[in-house]
Amino acid sequence: MNQPLHSSPDHRLQNDVGLRAPLMLAALMLIVFGFVYSLAGTFTGRLLFPNAALGSTVEHDGRIVGSSLVAQAFVDARYFHPRPSAANYDPMAAAGSNMARSNPDLRKRIDETRAAVAEREGVAPADVPAELFTQSGGGLDPHISPAGARIQIVRVARARGLPPSAVEALVAETTEAPQFGVLGQPRVNVLRLNLALERMR
Repeated sequence: MNQPLHSSPDHRLQNDVGLRAPLMLAALMLIVFGFVYSLAGTFTGRLLFPNAALGSTVEHDGRIVGSSLVAQAFVDARYFHPRPSAANYDPMAAAGSNMARSNPDLRKRIDETRAAVAEREGVAPADVPAELFTQSGGGLDPHISPAGARIQIVRVARARGLPPSAVEALVAETTEAPQFGVLGQPRVNVLRLNLALERMR
């Protein structure tokens, strides 16, 4: 007659030991990499790069008005305008248009935007810098080229009642050089430039 099989105490002990090791490892990984590592990274970032760790925020008159890394929609004639955004300048919806270069809708939008910028700035469509009628990949590029800023000087100066030379000097003053002198191109942060304009009042 067959006898029912029962686990021996030794067998149960082996099962307990076999489960204890992976459970302890999982708990250790959770504590070290899920808590300690994240806390250390946050603390180190706040210590070494406090501005970047807080989102590279920009203050004006004692209040946060934006981030130097995220474009904003300036539409008033008194301000320099950023490049177009497929995300409507929303950080939670950062994206490009995802249209192929062969898409006729893309060509139509580019032509219409270029014509609108040319009319707004009083220049020929061929003189409009590309970043003023094309969207960036993420839709949040905070910079334009010095040329993109310069074609807006006359409009901004007229709207503010300032001499164009004063606004031109401000553009030159706020133009950022390539990083480390070699990476990228000279660029102008639109938010910082507009805040500099406000300080001229």
